[in-house]
Amino acid sequence: MEGEDEEMCVEEGNRNIMRKLGLRNTIQTNFGEDYVFQIASSQEIPAMAVSLSTNIIKLYSPETGQYLGDCKGHSNTIHEISFSVPSSPYILHSCSSDGTIRGWDTRIFKQVSLLRGASSQEIFSFSFEQSSGNLLAAGCNSQILFWDWRNSKALACLEDSHVDDVIQVKFVPEHKNRLISASVDGLLCIFDTEGDINDENQLDSVMNVGTSIAKVGLFGDRSRKLWCLTHIETLSVWDWEDSLKEVDFQDARTLASDSWNLGHVDYFVDCHYNGADDKLWVIGGTNDGTLGYFPVNYKNPKAICSPDAVLEGGHSAVVRTILPSSAVHMGSVGSFGSIFGWTGGEDGRLCCWLSDESAQINPSWISNSLVMKSSTNQKRHRHHPYH
Repeated sequence: MEGEDEEMCVEEGNRNIMRKLGLRNTIQTNFGEDYVFQIASSQEIPAMAVSLSTNIIKLYSPETGQYLGDCKGHSNTIHEISFSVPSSPYILHSCSSDGTIRGWDTRIFKQVSLLRGASSQEIFSFSFEQSSGNLLAAGCNSQILFWDWRNSKALACLEDSHVDDVIQVKFVPEHKNRLISASVDGLLCIFDTEGDINDENQLDSVMNVGTSIAKVGLFGDRSRKLWCLTHIETLSVWDWEDSLKEVDFQDARTLASDSWNLGHVDYFVDCHYNGADDKLWVIGGTNDGTLGYFPVNYKNPKAICSPDAVLEGGHSAVVRTILPSSAVHMGSVGSFGSIFGWTGGEDGRLCCWLSDESAQINPSWISNSLVMKSSTNQKRHRHHPYH
């Protein structure tokens, strides 16, 4: 089976012609040692938000990298930022270990709303139910809180489904009232939030990942599938409607590391999905800031293949966040269409990456034909895993 997987991955890599991409520029976000935690954007407005380890959110132009302004107010770590308010594209929301969810008007850089959890309650994630227009869920310390975000009214608290931090909550697109929660306790829970929300009636199903969950995402036809990354760098794919685990890559880092010759993959940053091609990538990185887009074949034969693209030379430390250009407001300037995306990391840098439409090509991007590991290559010395 291993030979079949390697052959399938080589054939897949040969079919995909890698665009030559380059590093456009880097932005040092501060003069200290602050981390870039997350980059978020809206396809409707020309701004991207960047959360930093100083508990500040900075706004930049995704087209030029120009600094636009600050949003200040959080007193502890910011865990998530998102332009996801129904019908309000200029409003950015953020949640924090200070126990608040804050709304910001990015045109004036002012706080316009504040939701507060219980005393000493940390808030790790939030999600808006798009079809109802008013329900907001938040993941906290073993609880899920609900508000009517229009009037800031607290509606409910689910506290029996998880026994540890709920690090992500996501309402499922195209599935009205369906909410998925993911926790450090290793559980994925599916809720139906229609009607009065309570612990007895809302829980539909539970899926046990078996280890602490780091990040999840929805993809596929009608968002029926779910990818799950864990804190020990495993990757699994689920059909959440049927509570079915379709694939479990316990050795995901080894599979990715063995598919190129640029050293050990120390951690995974994210997964990205292209609906037009029905293609899923897991994005892995090294401790010195090199990234690879590794295709994930979650159908038979199941495999993590040689990277379709590699980002090298932009970062000097662990990369925390990736924002593809498909998530960004494209604007009207022709050169902006050549931007592949943005990355941010523990070196305090924002890096903008160019696609092959631009003349400003830099060898920071390496074709998969140069990094695909030959079957005759010997094993490299592996670095210690990232923690």
